[in-house]
Amino acid sequence: MKLLLVEDDRSIADTLVEGLTAAGHTVTHVATGAGALAEHGYELVLLDLGLPDMDGRDVCRELRKRSATPIIMLTARSEEFDRVLGLELGADDYVTKPFSLRELVARIRAVSRRAVDGQPGSGDASGPQSIGPMELDRRTRRVRIGGDEIALTAKEFDLLAFLANDVGAVHTRTEILESVWDAHWYGPTKTVDAHVASLRKKLGDHAWIESVRGVGFRLEPPS
Repeated sequence: MKLLLVEDDRSIADTLVEGLTAAGHTVTHVATGAGALAEHGYELVLLDLGLPDMDGRDVCRELRKRSATPIIMLTARSEEFDRVLGLELGADDYVTKPFSLRELVARIRAVSRRAVDGQPGSGDASGPQSIGPMELDRRTRRVRIGGDEIALTAKEFDLLAFLANDVGAVHTRTEILESVWDAHWYGPTKTVDAHVASLRKKLGDHAWIESVRGVGFRLEPPS
């Protein structure tokens, strides 16, 4: 896979380029936001937020305007607000430093697989699913509530579609990670919480996805 690595720390960049190349990827490295926006021909972006010339979140926003190419944010910012904001801007995943190369490779594999599965002509060919005022169409990967289309990232759609497979059922964080991310997931389960928080905000009502204390989450139409 052709990767674009946007990282201003040379030592981190060199280590990642070496490791990702050894894992079978072709890596183009740039150290600035401007450099990232000037590149073309990549299949996935690894984007550091702490860039010298512009905020990485602005780079993410601009890249998402141009295409649906998967974006994984790499950052030392671990607060939930930062994770949720990154996802709302269009990132498909969020990796908090420090992270292992093994974890990053697993996330690249999971995100890229989901992106391929989401291409037109793949996935469930049945008609849209109605859940209260929500209409979820797996074939076109579109979600509407009350007739208004909701813009979701690829991972947010995958999460929503997974929960919608059994409306009302409670799914554990581990089950969600293994089904929506990867069966060999190495990251924290808080990744699920960040995506749920972002998804709730976009759906317009916290009640769409209920937290079941100590267990996980369930999808139900708001009462």
